[in-house]
Amino acid sequence: MVNDDPGPVLGELLRHLAELVDSGSAARYHALGLDYRPRYTPVMRALAAGAETVTEITARSRITQGAVSQTLRLMLDDGLVERYAMTDARRSGLRMTPAGEVLLARLEACWASTSDAIADLEAEIGHPLRRALDDATRALESTGFAERLARAGENGSDPAGDPRTR
Repeated sequence: MVNDDPGPVLGELLRHLAELVDSGSAARYHALGLDYRPRYTPVMRALAAGAETVTEITARSRITQGAVSQTLRLMLDDGLVERYAMTDARRSGLRMTPAGEVLLARLEACWASTSDAIADLEAEIGHPLRRALDDATRALESTGFAERLARAGENGSDPAGDPRTR
């Protein structure tokens, strides 16, 4: 028999955590007079570090190519990035516009404050959240969650019927 109230499950907790971080970041950007979406941060940081293509941004940011492409469309519309022709005519490069560069300079101070806020959060909860999330990510990159679910099913439990795995 399945527990009627399994409590929050992993996916819910991670989504809620991300929503809390993003909404808090967005509120802070707004308070500082910045018209900026938190979802732009991994792309901005990748471009600032020298990435020029969607593939390079994806590799540096650890977010999916689809998410990078969607974010870039928004950033193009907001005038923060632009495409340019690369020497290989089959590919186009991406770079920040002058407006994106100005914004980046303002964001770097915000990102330093973000690191301080995360350190404060980790001190409050008593364990290194970033390390735990990074460790979990590496473990899932090594052995995917689908494989782990399949193994759990082979060991006698039925994850397809257990709402805690959704």
